[in-house]
Amino acid sequence: MATITVFESVTLDGVMQAPGRPDEDTRGGFADGGWAAPYQDEVAVRFAADDMGQGGAMLFGRRTFDDVLGFWTSAPEPNPFTQVLVDAQKYVVSRQRDIRLAHPNSTPLIGEAVDTVAALRRDVEGGITVLGSGELVRALLAARLVDEMVLLQHPLVLGTGTKLFGADRAALDLQRAIPTTTGVIIGQYAVR
Repeated sequence: MATITVFESVTLDGVMQAPGRPDEDTRGGFADGGWAAPYQDEVAVRFAADDMGQGGAMLFGRRTFDDVLGFWTSAPEPNPFTQVLVDAQKYVVSRQRDIRLAHPNSTPLIGEAVDTVAALRRDVEGGITVLGSGELVRALLAARLVDEMVLLQHPLVLGTGTKLFGADRAALDLQRAIPTTTGVIIGQYAVR
């Protein structure tokens, strides 16, 4: 059985929408995209690269898959992420039956997210990391399919935007905390 780890950047008020770029996700009129960029430092980049370098599969919602792979496969190299993303086994949750995935090592999971991810978790071994994909993460948390969360908590309150957590309760046990030079706290939590 696989373990599922969620890897997310969030603000102190729980917003996870569009941390990387102003145009990343403007749904709902969100105008604060790119909020995480000023907080990047060597500590956070090294942590993310080390985490991704451990291997394992990746799990995405369709929108996040297109955005993340589209961005990193066109980003200047060298960087610590492009080749890892391209080489990793990627699973993409979608309700669209005729989905075509533009990047190698990508497998669609067609149907309802909770059902297809539960089957995947049961049928494969090793770690599966979810990047972004807030709607997917909320569904997996509600179904108790998440084993671990890595939250990069930014010292910022936006007051608006899509939040990572919904109304469902999630009890977390802190396993490790790493402060960065810019005030981000990288928290690694086991989900009870």
